[in-house]
Amino acid sequence: MTIAEIAKDFTELLKQGDNEAAAEKYNADDIVSLEAMAGPMAISHGKEALRQKGQWWQENNEMHGGSVEGPYVNGDQFAVRFKFDITPKATGERVTMNEVGLYTVKNGKITEERFYY
Repeated sequence: MTIAEIAKDFTELLKQGDNEAAAEKYNADDIVSLEAMAGPMAISHGKEALRQKGQWWQENNEMHGGSVEGPYVNGDQFAVRFKFDITPKATGERVTMNEVGLYTVKNGKITEERFYY
């Protein structure tokens, strides 16, 4: 598959709400995830760490809706824009979160994801 095909399929799975299938199909075993914040999940290494990070997100946020736009491909990378309507359980305050994910592909797998918000 080309990077454009991988990006399109990955993003389509996200649009369908199937984040787990997207990660399982396309994340490299040694993927690195970089968040735009300090803290224990600022950098995560490996598929299992990303699965746990996703589980933490679901357990700590109530999702009301959102959208996924893209992908926008350039070379070995593609970007996806996310908009989330969530209530963090820690605060109880409903917020809209805008985020861009930048994904790097090598040998048919996503080796890095980097988030901007």
